[in-house]
Amino acid sequence: MTAQTPSFRDSQLPFAKRVDDLLSRLTVAERIALLHQFAPAVERLGVAAFRTGQEALHGVAWMGPATVFPQAVGLGASWNEDLVRRVGEAVSTEVRAMRAHDDRVGLNVWAPTVNLLRHPLWGRNEEGYSEDPRLTSAIATAYTRGLRGNHPAYWRTAPVLKHWLAHNNETGRDITSSSVRPRVLHEYDLRAFRETVEAGAVAGVMPAYNLVNGRPNHVSPYLREHLRTWTDQDLLVCSDAGAPSNLVDSEHYFDTHEEATAAALRAGVDSFTDHGTDSSKIIERVRGALDQGLLTEADIDAAVRRQLAIRFRLGEFDPHLDPYADTKHFDTPAHRALAQEAAEQAIVLLKNDGLLPLTGSPRIAVVGLLADECKLDWYSGTLIHRSTPLEGLYERFGAERVDFAEGVDRVRLKTSAGTYLSVLPADDTTDEARGAEGALDPALLAGRTDLPPLTTDTTGTDLALIDWGEGILTLRAPDGRYLSVAEDGYVRASADQPGGWVVQETFRLEPHASHANGHLLKHVGTGRYVSVAADGAKVAADDPRDAEVFEVIVTERGEDAVTRAAATADVVLVVAGNDPHINGRETEDRTTLRLPGHQERLLRAARATNPNTALILVSAYPYAVDHADLPTVLWTAHGGQAAGTALARVLAGDVSPAGRLPQTWYASDADLPDLLDYDVIGSRQTYLYFEGTPLFPFGHGLSYASFTYENLQVEPGEDGLKVSFTVTNTGEVPADEVAQLYTRAATPSVPHPRRELAAHRRVHLAPGASAELSFELPLATFEFWDVAHGRWCLEPGTYDVLVGASSEDIRLRKPIDLEGTPTTPRPVLEHGLNAADFDEQSNAEIVDRTKSSGDAVTPVDGGEAELLYRACDFGPGTTTVTVEAAGEGTVELTLPGGRVLADFEIPPTPGPYTYTTITTPAARATEVHDLHIRLRGRVRLARVGLSG
Repeated sequence: MTAQTPSFRDSQLPFAKRVDDLLSRLTVAERIALLHQFAPAVERLGVAAFRTGQEALHGVAWMGPATVFPQAVGLGASWNEDLVRRVGEAVSTEVRAMRAHDDRVGLNVWAPTVNLLRHPLWGRNEEGYSEDPRLTSAIATAYTRGLRGNHPAYWRTAPVLKHWLAHNNETGRDITSSSVRPRVLHEYDLRAFRETVEAGAVAGVMPAYNLVNGRPNHVSPYLREHLRTWTDQDLLVCSDAGAPSNLVDSEHYFDTHEEATAAALRAGVDSFTDHGTDSSKIIERVRGALDQGLLTEADIDAAVRRQLAIRFRLGEFDPHLDPYADTKHFDTPAHRALAQEAAEQAIVLLKNDGLLPLTGSPRIAVVGLLADECKLDWYSGTLIHRSTPLEGLYERFGAERVDFAEGVDRVRLKTSAGTYLSVLPADDTTDEARGAEGALDPALLAGRTDLPPLTTDTTGTDLALIDWGEGILTLRAPDGRYLSVAEDGYVRASADQPGGWVVQETFRLEPHASHANGHLLKHVGTGRYVSVAADGAKVAADDPRDAEVFEVIVTERGEDAVTRAAATADVVLVVAGNDPHINGRETEDRTTLRLPGHQERLLRAARATNPNTALILVSAYPYAVDHADLPTVLWTAHGGQAAGTALARVLAGDVSPAGRLPQTWYASDADLPDLLDYDVIGSRQTYLYFEGTPLFPFGHGLSYASFTYENLQVEPGEDGLKVSFTVTNTGEVPADEVAQLYTRAATPSVPHPRRELAAHRRVHLAPGASAELSFELPLATFEFWDVAHGRWCLEPGTYDVLVGASSEDIRLRKPIDLEGTPTTPRPVLEHGLNAADFDEQSNAEIVDRTKSSGDAVTPVDGGEAELLYRACDFGPGTTTVTVEAAGEGTVELTLPGGRVLADFEIPPTPGPYTYTTITTPAARATEVHDLHIRLRGRVRLARVGLSG
């Protein structure tokens, strides 16, 4: 190094010293500019521009062609960390290869999503791995390790976990609050993040849009109190898109954007994703907050330091030492083979009464809306290769052995003038929409305005009407083009698939009140109705009275086509499920577990015609299906580019299925809690607490082989237990088995999970082969969060170690006695009670005590709530009770039997964060009793103090 070379360029120095040196050379204005997602170059120092954020959930997304792997929930269904790590390696390798040719591709990847799949109606179910925190963290850790790479100093990509915290609803996602009591916070929601961060391959997290306990995640004290205590590494916190502005604009949590930006920065947000590429507003807000004294330069420096630390790890300042700088591997044979392997391992055989595998040369009818589809989702890359179920079956069994019926209704739309909607053939499109060889380029079709709109004529065009349920449908021309609406409002056959942030290819048919067979065609994306004029069909009518009235003439029912195909087949495969852009996706939760009505009708038609009917579900989430008269049910997430090949190989028995359900499949909507009820303990959610009978349980999945479990051994280890057992393939084919190890407290003092996954392993066994599997369980596996004392606790007593093939298929069991720390009564005279530390509650929600920290409890909607605190030690006796409360209402403390200990009338306070402290004499209470607190009105109770 020369004397003139700045220290931050000295690769011999530790990263921390180099970061400090670079930071010291930046002006305040330059540091502020770095806080936006699109950080500009600092040319005087030779520092390049940098962008946080590259979507890479199951392949490189939004940047054009890339290898597309199964959806995240499918990777979770593999229960295979080694596989998922290799997928992460392939994805990050393609990020690097694409970056070499396109500097828009970022190395700070926003993946994986580790939100727990608590509720199966969540629209983004496809993005998570599991409802179980340990399985989620295991899969997420594997993926982040693959994304990071294995170099000790330099990272291939820098993964950021999404979305912190307790985020499972799209309905009102930027204004709803998740009420998360301490036990659920520590034992459930934090756990998936914590174990992944502690593994050391995570660059940071992204806060979610929602609020937790009344406070937006983007100003959460948990970033400081929990996240950053789990590692010594600098963690980068990137805001979600538009969330900084939401703090004022939709959440109204702060009065000014300067206050909001300062609060987010102080809470720990380091990079602001807002207003697209325009950084001026964020710069203006930070500058204003600094001028108003809401921020200090030290606050800004802390955020910039964490950003720079990531950039050094990515090799930006040491290109000659960066081991990943010259990565060129993209769409390689190895990546294609891995995509197929991942798709095969993600397939879950839910039920099989001998129909599978398909042997010999059967005549196969493959039917259904997903039979010839390879669907992508919002976070997919563009397909280079594609394999649908139909194509996979053609490839494996021969096209002459396979019959296909999509099962859509074929319709013509007749106008009130007696003419019909008509689509011009593809040959009438312009040359601009064609590729080098003259074929239509589907990627260029959607949204085009130079294609001819639909018009009318005396014969019309047969359209495929595809009913996705809940009144949502798509319409497709005979050449495969979907009807879509461009910015000019005209309806054209111009989309290869439904898609986009606002889907422009979905419609509703609304019956017309004054026309017996008349319907209005409403475009979902704009909310307007289709009208017909001389220049073509257009969505221009806001008022239904101005819309065209169509008569829907069915030229063929989908059930009839399915019946014909099923009648001559040896086996019928009904491929059903969802389109990831419709009825359940980001911004849209599902409303039911049921299959769409049209798909149920197709299934019934196939089953009525042919008893050898298998249901193949290709979906991003669970369904509740009546499978009593079906011999076979199989599920796979949308499996990426090799989905069809993988499915055909499993159906043929070339591969024995070994995927396992990563979440509970419930039998009906009645089994589900409210979407916004985040108390998994109190409302008995997920396999951990659910007391009903699931349709298919967590961890379930069948094989073409059979396995026995033997010789369970549980022995004390250095810091826990050593568990071992033997698994043997007693079947006739080589196959994978996913051995699952659960624990259960026999007689807990507080509600514990019915059983809880402690470890798992996917193993491959030849026929007759055995494997001895060993696990080490730390004692922390058996702990719970003791709200009475605010700490983790291992109760002494008996625990069961359970081994089996699913959470409900337990083959081996061994009780063990563990020493621990007995729970003791709450020392309420010494420490009082934090209101949120209740054991049970009714009609209460946790809210923010202040905008920066702390919790309070209030009745839902100003009604009446009850809190229960078990085993409170009143010692020699109470004489006074003090409450800290805000708002307005009453607080009543009672003992068992209804004896009132104290009651309070809380007068109106100036605001929800202005607390009053009131002390009153108490009825005498001694020794240990449960304590009930009743809240009425808009009161917010923060704390109770008791003294003797």
